[in-house]
Amino acid sequence: MRWRLFLAFVLVIAITLGAVGIFARQSTLREIDRFVGGGGLFGLESVVAELESYYQANGSWDGVRASLPQTPALNNNPSGNRNEGSGPPGPRPQNQSRQVGWQLTDTTGNVIMSRGVQPASETIESAVLEIAIPLKVDNQLIGYLVPQNNEILQLVDIQGALLQRYSSATLQAALIGGVIALLLALLLAYWLLRPISRLTQAAGHMAEGDLQQRVPETGPGELAALSRSFNHMAASLEGAETRRRSLTADIAHELRTPLAVQRANLEAMQDGVYSITEDNIDAVLAQNQLLTRLVEDLRTIGLADAGELHLRRTETDIVALVNQVVGRFETQAKQKGIRLNFNSVECPAIDVDPERIEQILTNLLHNALRHTPEKGIVRVKLECSQSQTKISVHDSGEGIPEESLPHLFERFYRADKARNRQDGGTGLGLSIARKLAEAHSGSLQARNHPEGGAIFILTLQS
Repeated sequence: MRWRLFLAFVLVIAITLGAVGIFARQSTLREIDRFVGGGGLFGLESVVAELESYYQANGSWDGVRASLPQTPALNNNPSGNRNEGSGPPGPRPQNQSRQVGWQLTDTTGNVIMSRGVQPASETIESAVLEIAIPLKVDNQLIGYLVPQNNEILQLVDIQGALLQRYSSATLQAALIGGVIALLLALLLAYWLLRPISRLTQAAGHMAEGDLQQRVPETGPGELAALSRSFNHMAASLEGAETRRRSLTADIAHELRTPLAVQRANLEAMQDGVYSITEDNIDAVLAQNQLLTRLVEDLRTIGLADAGELHLRRTETDIVALVNQVVGRFETQAKQKGIRLNFNSVECPAIDVDPERIEQILTNLLHNALRHTPEKGIVRVKLECSQSQTKISVHDSGEGIPEESLPHLFERFYRADKARNRQDGGTGLGLSIARKLAEAHSGSLQARNHPEGGAIFILTLQS
């Protein structure tokens, strides 16, 4: 890629230098032609302009001798004599060492008038006219202006010499500029592609399984942003891989425990250590139910992660639904000496999947009763507005440790590491509850309440 970028720079430089050279040559050629053809070598530009303006205004050379202002005579003859037609001496042009006389002819070479030329001839040879200054109006030849001593121009192709020198100087400047531009292109290509090279190497290492690769966030703005995005992606992939490995280990552990209990009980009954009684069969059945619930929870999370969790939405009386779920836990709360309080206002029906909302509330109430001590209280509150419906579950337990709050909804995470599986469920309840809330375009948040205990807030769109 570095060489491709370098070649692209070379192509751009070559095209640019070529285009500049061509346009500069054409422009210079026009200026040289205009300068030489317009009498610039003799300081006669103003005379050419006046003569062409006169002809354009009058359509002929009649009366030009009387109408054209007198011009300085040629200060070229040693005796200092001037011809009759010459006017009084004037200041020399700043760009010349002496003043130049001239003769005006028609298109055939017949002299119409002269200034500062001695002796003045009546006709001019065609060979002289070829190198004289042509006078034109609307690109039509109207005559010639012949400077004195024009014969010296026959020996030198001034226009060609100037163009040759200009072309040589242009070529030298283009070569020097091209070399400098190529060196700058090499440095620029290296500077631009260095971060990309780092990204390419890091991406290759990541493809081989090394997810700890990071790149410096340097370079131009876009490349620095690309490096930041790469580092963020690498961190996300590393975190996802860590969670995947942890999840695999957790699933294996969660499945192994009930399977081991079932196997031990069945082998004990098979060996006659345990008699085949209803109580012993119930113990095996309980472990089987735990396995079934764990597999179902994993399936629910898998569907939610894949975006394939289908909701059976219907217009639901949310007040009646929450009241029904709370009523189901009243017996369990009384057995633990916990007051279960439900506070509600009148709310309109909302479009939700009632079974999934019941699953969320069941998880939240199980969690609240598990963490509320005897003689404690669990408050369930329902609030609604035109845009949202909020259900909060507030317990009077010990609250959530601050270090556990960011991980509370992670799979198989337990804030209380000492709880066993029978008391703590599958470890997927809160994670499933949040996934179900998000599937309803809602949210589930948890925090510690200022009055003590933890509060979970389920927010649904009305």
